[in-house]
Amino acid sequence: MKNAPSWRRGRGDERARPGDAVANCADRVAPLKNFFAKLGPGFISGASDDDPTAVAAYTQAGAQFGYTQLWTALFTIPVMTVAAEMSGRIGMVTGKGLIGVVKTHYSKVTLYGAIALLLASNVINIGADLGAMAASAQMLVGLPFLFWLLGITALTLVLEVFVPYRAYATFLKYLALVLLSYVAAALLERQDWSAIVHATFIPTISFDKVFLLNLAAILGTNLSPYLFFWQASEEVEEEVARHRIGAMGRGVPELNPRDFRHLRTDTRIGMIFSNAVCFFIAIAAASTLGAHGITDIQTPQQAALALRPFAGQLSYVLFTVGIIGSGLLAVPVLAGSASYALSEALGWREGLYRKFKCAPGFYGAIVVATLISVLIDFSSVGPIQMLVYSAAFNALLAPPLLALILFISNNQEIMGAHTNSPLSNVLGVLTVVGMAASSLALLVTLI
Repeated sequence: MKNAPSWRRGRGDERARPGDAVANCADRVAPLKNFFAKLGPGFISGASDDDPTAVAAYTQAGAQFGYTQLWTALFTIPVMTVAAEMSGRIGMVTGKGLIGVVKTHYSKVTLYGAIALLLASNVINIGADLGAMAASAQMLVGLPFLFWLLGITALTLVLEVFVPYRAYATFLKYLALVLLSYVAAALLERQDWSAIVHATFIPTISFDKVFLLNLAAILGTNLSPYLFFWQASEEVEEEVARHRIGAMGRGVPELNPRDFRHLRTDTRIGMIFSNAVCFFIAIAAASTLGAHGITDIQTPQQAALALRPFAGQLSYVLFTVGIIGSGLLAVPVLAGSASYALSEALGWREGLYRKFKCAPGFYGAIVVATLISVLIDFSSVGPIQMLVYSAAFNALLAPPLLALILFISNNQEIMGAHTNSPLSNVLGVLTVVGMAASSLALLVTLI
């Protein structure tokens, strides 16, 4: 074979062929493709948590307080993971969403109290996200704010109601990667990495009301009530898609240890991704906005400057794409989790796997919740501040809902052999106590 063409010469008895290079490339890409294909509700929950409220809270944190609130990203990884894993495990074991479980095993006061807290949190959050998306589009293209608000609202409703969940979920996984531009922006700007390491591992606490407000906003956006209700419901949807149960609330799936390992892995990846992005948003804002004296973020134009080291003159474009992309990721999750809760409580057919005609109440609740939320955007509060306030409001409502999840996941009558581990209980209790203390400190300071 000495005179054979170069593409045919291989090692030993192997003979290279023209398609070998393509095949080798495909072999290298396949693991990454399979990795993303296996990511499910846990990653979607984590990625959707990096919605416009998270971008605003961490941008404000970096601009106003430098590196001093970076420790929150490290702190919230384990507590978010445990809370999301508890919620997902409840859905997997019972074949029901959280409200379906509460309806079966707890009092009506608990049931409707949980629904009221979730709806209040979600409606305000949806309105803040839609307002930020509209304001960002107006900044980039012009045209009236109302035009963009109504147009983006209509777009999200069409996607939620008429696009199949499977197709939407696949798109959402990759859409979340837009926010990695903040990582690039932070790495391209000169940073004091020794100060970053110190601030990450040694918490700084101040009882200044502005500091506490932003701290509550960070905790509220990371531990939003919708995140856990959505996680439980989507794990049930996964079981329906695998034909393990006939429908949500109808049947109990047969599970194996691999299912729980996948839940834990999927959830950890989603929460680590969520917090890593937020961590670099704060760093980018501290080294750009804060370093140049821009400490009170009021407009999308100001917030977009955090991307200047990476995007230059295109920072406004990239910021708008990120806000709209993360909003399109989060708003359906917010509205969907609220609709799951209401549908389970009222006995309506629910599930994003159903068509509109098969679950009109479920999709109707999505539409109504989204439309009501639009009213919030006619207030005098600016879009960025509205995001921060809505996140802080989440922090006030989250502790009782997280406590309820903790009780359910320790109830042997409901969970059987799949109750919490001691570590999950310790982290769960610390989460509830920490968020309650943060909220109480903020309220006392404001009063």
